[in-house]
Amino acid sequence: MPTGLFITLEGLDGSGKTTQIKRLAAWLHNRNPTEDPVLTRQPGGTETGDRIRALVLDSRSTGLAPMTEMGLMFADRAQAIAEVIRPALDAGKTVLCDRFTDSTEAYQGGGREFGSESVLELHRLVCGNLQPDLTILLLPTLDFSLTRARRRNQHVETSSGLNETRFEQEQDAFFTRVWRKYHEIAAREPNRVLLIEGDLSIDEVHEQIVTAVSKRLRARARKKSAAVTLTDRHRSI
Repeated sequence: MPTGLFITLEGLDGSGKTTQIKRLAAWLHNRNPTEDPVLTRQPGGTETGDRIRALVLDSRSTGLAPMTEMGLMFADRAQAIAEVIRPALDAGKTVLCDRFTDSTEAYQGGGREFGSESVLELHRLVCGNLQPDLTILLLPTLDFSLTRARRRNQHVETSSGLNETRFEQEQDAFFTRVWRKYHEIAAREPNRVLLIEGDLSIDEVHEQIVTAVSKRLRARARKKSAAVTLTDRHRSI
């Protein structure tokens, strides 16, 4: 049984995920310098995944069929689980992942209008139905997220030549569907998903995240302690 802690961060591009995952990683390090978390992202995070990311996010990938897009997302995810996530969890580590299947449900299930059922079935078949222990869903206002994402991507392309603007070129109606689907996921799974809404400050968001993660860490510690106690009892029999 995996003993690690699997935490995912979700939200539209421009929601602040990158900033918050870095701050959370630093907080975890300060809390326990001997147990740094494993950071990864989707798409990407592996050699294969980075190739998929370059294809899926590049605005020059014109004519990519929506079903092909979803298939590539799951191919990337299966590789990340096999190569990074599952080994880290089995080793008892904390994994912080920037996006997971909730993103596919929101962007392809909602944005592309495939619906949730097909996405969740693919997750069961391709990903072994691996579920995060905690999902942090950042949902500032839609206008705030889109403006920030488009400004950031323009800066990245200008400074590095890296083009990852394919989704940002979608119409606002697409992102409205994504935003609504994220809300639907949060309402469906309130025990897993921490929904942080509104245009809050970085510190305000970080405080809510730390509170939620602290609870999960305490629960993991109790689980480990119970497992050790049970093992000791079996040895004494």
